[in-house]
Amino acid sequence: MSEVVAMAGQAYMRQLQAHPLRTKAITSGVLAGCSDAVAQKISGVTRLQLRRLLLIALYGFAYAGPFGHFLHKLMDRFFKGKKGKETTAKKVLVEQLTASPWNNMMFMMYYGLVVEGRPFGQVKSKVKKDYASVQLTAWKFWPIVSWINYEYMPLQLRVLFHSFVASCWAVFLNLKAARSIANTKKA
Repeated sequence: MSEVVAMAGQAYMRQLQAHPLRTKAITSGVLAGCSDAVAQKISGVTRLQLRRLLLIALYGFAYAGPFGHFLHKLMDRFFKGKKGKETTAKKVLVEQLTASPWNNMMFMMYYGLVVEGRPFGQVKSKVKKDYASVQLTAWKFWPIVSWINYEYMPLQLRVLFHSFVASCWAVFLNLKAARSIANTKKA
């Protein structure tokens, strides 16, 4: 079994080396789709909503993976040759003040407009109501992930690491939402 895992890891690294953008996009899409499947099951659905799962996977493939690929390349160019904890802190700060707010806004808009198919006015109202809370929650968790990513992950594995943690984060948020709904029904 460990031999198979090692071979799969080597094959993945070869693909990452030969086709970095494509590999990161596919990886991000697959992880987003898997995370949505787990999140749906946690929320109690009896049958997976395939359309939703595919649209979440599409988001990972078409947006999250490529965005992460170019973000990390840009950050490496911007901080070229600079190392150390101070540089890592600056990278985390730049990411959290730029990419994090943008990505949260993009996901909320995409989810409302595309996944849920709601009209723009409704989505705009929901984003206006929930965005600050979402972003503040993100700032409690993602700076730690970003620190680990910039400090310990090689450039080619940063999108994979981020996508994996994002998948776990999505499952956690769905679990929290499911518990909140269950508690509301009990009250």
